[in-house]
Amino acid sequence: QVQLVESGGGLVQAGGSLRLSCAASGGTIRWRAMGWFRQPPGQERELVAGVSWSWSGDNTYYADSVKGRFTISRDNAKNTVSLQMNNLKVDDTAVYYCAATSIYYSGSPSVGDYAYWGQGTQVTVSP
Repeated sequence: QVQLVESGGGLVQAGGSLRLSCAASGGTIRWRAMGWFRQPPGQERELVAGVSWSWSGDNTYYADSVKGRFTISRDNAKNTVSLQMNNLKVDDTAVYYCAATSIYYSGSPSVGDYAYWGQGTQVTVSP
């Protein structure tokens, strides 16, 4: 059973930056797709960024709303996944969740394919 713990959320002004981290325990992230999701108040959870794996290398993908501003990265040795968020906007305000698929999952997973979730960390962007 994989446990995921997010950290790094907080309050930041528009235009600022935050770096979220997700520490995994109970299993390796090495052969899993990892994702960052967010859920704004009163809205559904949405994918922000993901990193899948294959034998030929990892692939990253982003929601259109964050392309060019957010960067997802993984450190398999430390068993962590990070989300660097730059040029934050008020609309980025949400609870951010880290998620992992089952091991050896390849390709681009949908929300239902993520088997493990963290408890979330709040990101608030003020005007």
